[in-house]
Amino acid sequence: MNTAGPAPAGGDGPEGGPVRPSGLLDVLRVASVVLDIEGRVTLWSPQAEELFGYSAQEALGQYAARIMVHEQHLDLVIKLFADVMRTGRSWAGAFPIRRKDGGTRLVEFRNMRLLDGQGEVYALGLAVDQSTVRRLEQDVALSTRIVAQSPIGLAVLDDDLRYVSVNPALEQINGIPAEQHLGRTIREVLPLVDADAIEAAARQVLDTGRPAIDRAMTGRTAADPDEDRAWSVSLYRLENALGTVLGVAVSVVDITEQHRANTEAETARRRLAVIADASARIGTTLELDRTAGELADVAVPELADAAAVDLLDAVVRGRRSTLGPAEPALIRALAVRSVDTSDMLPAADPPGKVTRYAPDRLITECVRTGLPVMVPQTKDDDLARIARSPEAAEQLARAGVHSYMAVPLIARGEVLGALDLTRTRNPRPFDEDDLLLARELASRAAVQIDNARWYQNARDTALTLQRSLLPSHPPVTGGLEVASRYQPAGATSEVGGDWFDVIPLGDDRTALVVGDVMGSGIPAAATMGRLRTATHTLASLGLDPAVLLDHLDRITGGLDQAIATCVYAVHDPRARQCLIANAGHLPPARVRVGHAPELLDLPTGVPLGVGGVAFSTTTVELEPGDRLVFYTDGLVETRRDPLDERLDRLLTLLDCPGQSLEEVCDLLLRTLHKPDNFDDVALLIAEARTPGD
Repeated sequence: MNTAGPAPAGGDGPEGGPVRPSGLLDVLRVASVVLDIEGRVTLWSPQAEELFGYSAQEALGQYAARIMVHEQHLDLVIKLFADVMRTGRSWAGAFPIRRKDGGTRLVEFRNMRLLDGQGEVYALGLAVDQSTVRRLEQDVALSTRIVAQSPIGLAVLDDDLRYVSVNPALEQINGIPAEQHLGRTIREVLPLVDADAIEAAARQVLDTGRPAIDRAMTGRTAADPDEDRAWSVSLYRLENALGTVLGVAVSVVDITEQHRANTEAETARRRLAVIADASARIGTTLELDRTAGELADVAVPELADAAAVDLLDAVVRGRRSTLGPAEPALIRALAVRSVDTSDMLPAADPPGKVTRYAPDRLITECVRTGLPVMVPQTKDDDLARIARSPEAAEQLARAGVHSYMAVPLIARGEVLGALDLTRTRNPRPFDEDDLLLARELASRAAVQIDNARWYQNARDTALTLQRSLLPSHPPVTGGLEVASRYQPAGATSEVGGDWFDVIPLGDDRTALVVGDVMGSGIPAAATMGRLRTATHTLASLGLDPAVLLDHLDRITGGLDQAIATCVYAVHDPRARQCLIANAGHLPPARVRVGHAPELLDLPTGVPLGVGGVAFSTTTVELEPGDRLVFYTDGLVETRRDPLDERLDRLLTLLDCPGQSLEEVCDLLLRTLHKPDNFDDVALLIAEARTPGD
């Protein structure tokens, strides 16, 4: 019979109050009965009252067999009682009892002989309702089977978080026998997992009673020491019937395959995001260096801690390049990016530099074979094959390079160069997923880089032609001091249409020409060259400006539907005037001493090549010190601002007494020509002088 209450919190004696259930005996409701040697009841517990239906007053002094045993078992029970009292051997069994209310109940009995201090013999009978025993046995058996056969790892930790019990599934997960768990902490049993996080969660469960469900844990165990595993861990506080905390129950489910699948899905999602980002960011312009920089920006830090975009020098120059097994590679660095510039950049080739890489270098192997090269874990020998020199290899080692990859840039079947990637801060080595992403980036970027390369080559060709056709005039003619500028456009397709010329004539006279061929590229540059040659020839004949433009109009009409605007002026220092004719061009500006700058009021005329409209010549006064400013529309026209406002801005800038012609040219280009203006600019400023000065 349970007579003990909960442990006292303090003081010298036990706490008062009713006894609460606290153990299995209370669950079983074990009835205790003591009989004397004659079989009379001498002690009768409250549980016996409940089980048999007789109060203690009714039962004490009665023959137990008559009030506890069914008539059909009376002889058998008397015999068993006599055997226990004679031999001292206990007896256990189950048989029906008769309750006071006449009902019958199957009861488990335990009988044993007792001796008191005077040597008197008594019998102790313990009785439990058999259905209660069977139910508890079933619960225990079920729990034992579930724990033993569950595929989920189960353990019990005491309040010091040391293992108390472990089921076979957890033995298999941890790779350690159950007995080697007992009395040890998680950290001691599993040194290669994040024990701090799990123990902190277990402490919180002990303190609050709130379970921790599905806590992720990764690491390695003795069962699989070479591979990372993942588990879902849940923790629950264990308490007895009185609420006393006994410890923590732990369930562990291996979710490695699910974790790997999620990781692979996340990797695929990240790869798609990087590719989408690359599609939006790479190739925003047709500038080769900028396109290479955009590729490097996408690669760092998402894929690598440092990235370099390198092209074969021959490819940059517009030639195909094939390397033999023993040939070195001449590599031109286009862009370098790094998360840690102080360590990595000194080891990288600076953009624009051409470096000779020996045949045994990994980048040489990459561009020679057109195949990627990956070194997941670099050693000193590998760094020597990555770097351009032993000094650079030492710098890579100091920067902490531990993984390397080079992926070829291939466009239209031609190897252009390579994307070089290294890792320093990111502890993970490059793997096949990283290689797949790098190849996808390189494949997409290579086409953009190739487009930029050919565009730049075409632009360089057009610029070369353009500059070869522009004049190299003396700063001073017979009656003029002259300064000029040519500013190419930012895009290849816009190069080639604008020109200016200064043509010395007899008697200190000078012809000034500014023109703009509509169209762009090499065809426009070629047309400009033909018109400039024709203008030189016609100017030597001393023609009136309007007549000269009329001849140029007919010449232009025969040049494959070419159209151009042009201003032609002849300065006569003796007459102190200019004769000017305009063919659809923006009017020149005149800056006179003591006057505000002004745009000349000239008949606009029609562009050359239109035909059918006569040109007219206007006489403009030009005293010594006065200036004429000729320009093409690329200087003043923009897509956002009204032309009148821009022309007013031009006149404001020209109001700058004391500045030289060269300074004025620089001021106008610096202030008016916008970086996003996709048109070239020709600028010519002439200041009248007294002949002989």
